[in-house]
Amino acid sequence: MNRAAAIGSITLTLASALALSACGGSGGAGVAAGAKQTLTVWAMGTEGEKLGDVAKVYEKAHSNVTIKVTPVGWDVAHQKLVAAAAAGKLPDVVQMGGSYLGEFADMGALEPVDTKTFKQGDYFPAAWQQGEYDGKMYGVPWYVDTRVLYYRTDLAKTAGIAQAPATMADLQKDAAAYQSKAHTKYGLYIQSAGLDTVQSFYPFLYSAGGAILDDKGKPVVNSPEAVKALDYYSSYIKKGLTQKSVPPGYDVTKDFNTGAAPMFIGGPWMSGLIADNYPGLKGKWAIAPLPADTKGSVSMAGGSSLAISADSQHKAAAKDFIKYLTDPAGQVDWFTRTNDLPAARAAWNTGKLSTDADLKIWKQQVETSKTIPSEPKLTEITSKVDAAIGSVTQGSSSAKSALDQAQSQIEGLVK
Repeated sequence: MNRAAAIGSITLTLASALALSACGGSGGAGVAAGAKQTLTVWAMGTEGEKLGDVAKVYEKAHSNVTIKVTPVGWDVAHQKLVAAAAAGKLPDVVQMGGSYLGEFADMGALEPVDTKTFKQGDYFPAAWQQGEYDGKMYGVPWYVDTRVLYYRTDLAKTAGIAQAPATMADLQKDAAAYQSKAHTKYGLYIQSAGLDTVQSFYPFLYSAGGAILDDKGKPVVNSPEAVKALDYYSSYIKKGLTQKSVPPGYDVTKDFNTGAAPMFIGGPWMSGLIADNYPGLKGKWAIAPLPADTKGSVSMAGGSSLAISADSQHKAAAKDFIKYLTDPAGQVDWFTRTNDLPAARAAWNTGKLSTDADLKIWKQQVETSKTIPSEPKLTEITSKVDAAIGSVTQGSSSAKSALDQAQSQIEGLVK
């Protein structure tokens, strides 16, 4: 997902109210799972649009439960969630993006997950970690996404490139070859500055052995590994192998289609966009695992979890609905409807998920992907890294000084 922009002072005011109103937790047994009841659910983006159909199927097998799904746009999701939580009106079940969960768990707005029902070993490690905060689980993994390399195979032949780049050194060599031999405008698209630049930087950071926070939540963004990764990342801009800036709303698939950007690092939804919007590219592009650095091929993990409101009076029914959505059968069904990658490992043993060559690449990348530990101020934390990357790619700072500054700022934001 793409996180919403920071809400500003209104968020701080609402968050303070929430800390007072929601910290009481579950309180009471609530309505039994078999009783007649209405379950409220908020889901974001495309998931919110699709979930209503699944809810109708669930209702047919659970005649006592009516599920009211409210789609919420990602651009307003954070603000709506904070306002609802402050008013004590969070839905029974809510989709939680990775950048939100720590914030709402810290406020006391979410019910801890029943880890006897939902077991860690059933899910990919990075997907499970996105639901963790302060030693407890607050979100059940629903779907996961990651990033792989997209590349133009037809232009690769023109450039004398026989196969996808295996290492980070190969990646830059191939980017230069596309430009010099296939005469593409750029060699590789990576985001140079602006909101969520960190998402483009993560694969370079993780594959080099760096991180923003270590497993204990300690800031480590100015480690030698991170500095090396940012130096390498910024070299693409300095050498003219990628754009120094792009306009708002830039769509890399357009430049992928024209050949201006013959390689980019993207998520699973990009495959559908390319196939639907540029059918003439069929047979002229492919995906591959990310090139490896000193720690191998390590991509970022995204996706969403499903959480239960601490104040819900329908926790038993909510847990049953989440179990329906996240068990292997539910995950396979959700994949067929949305192409969201299943977070449950067992789902990958069925049908297309077990046989399709491209899906095997996605699974391979998910297995080694990493996620940043949940923190209440995670959006602010990653924004400091966005700023650091931009200052380096735009030539106003060295990687070391930019990350030293980010380290100092982040140390004041972690709990």
